[in-house]
Amino acid sequence: MQLRNSSERYGVVAISMHWLVAAVVIGLFVLGYWMVDLSYYHDWYNQGPDIHRSVGILLFGLMIARLLWRLLDYDPGPLSNHTRLEVASAQAAHALLYLLLFVAMISGYLISTADGSAISVFGWFDVPSLTGQVKGLEDTAGAVHYWSTWAIVLLAALHAGAAFKHHLIDRDRTLRRMFGK
Repeated sequence: MQLRNSSERYGVVAISMHWLVAAVVIGLFVLGYWMVDLSYYHDWYNQGPDIHRSVGILLFGLMIARLLWRLLDYDPGPLSNHTRLEVASAQAAHALLYLLLFVAMISGYLISTADGSAISVFGWFDVPSLTGQVKGLEDTAGAVHYWSTWAIVLLAALHAGAAFKHHLIDRDRTLRRMFGK
């Protein structure tokens, strides 16, 4: 399999980043959904959020790399059987997914640093607060984080549904291209 994209298919870098981001986003959503109901005395009360924050910071770096790779690499483009509406919808959905992911990650960062504290990423390094203490920031950022993550999940489900529609109904290569075929 080729490293870079071609006019016909995605390369291993784009495919790997796509599926890694998808898996991490699903994992973060499940962990976040589960950990908000933990009681103070639960074993994971501190560990769950620490993992969530650390993985979120690493995802931010991966998304920057993915965005740069997408800007620098060749885009295979749509298949010839895709309608203009399908192409425009796919482009809008991808742009919105990128935007929502960055909104979720930045709002998550703001929740965690609203009190002026840094985020420790697995004890490897710290990401400092850029805002210092800001009264009410945690609540506002929390609402943005909550709604943006739900929007990501719904849009990702629509994205997956469209891929399955192309695979099962249109019987084209849209989904197979994301597996390097």
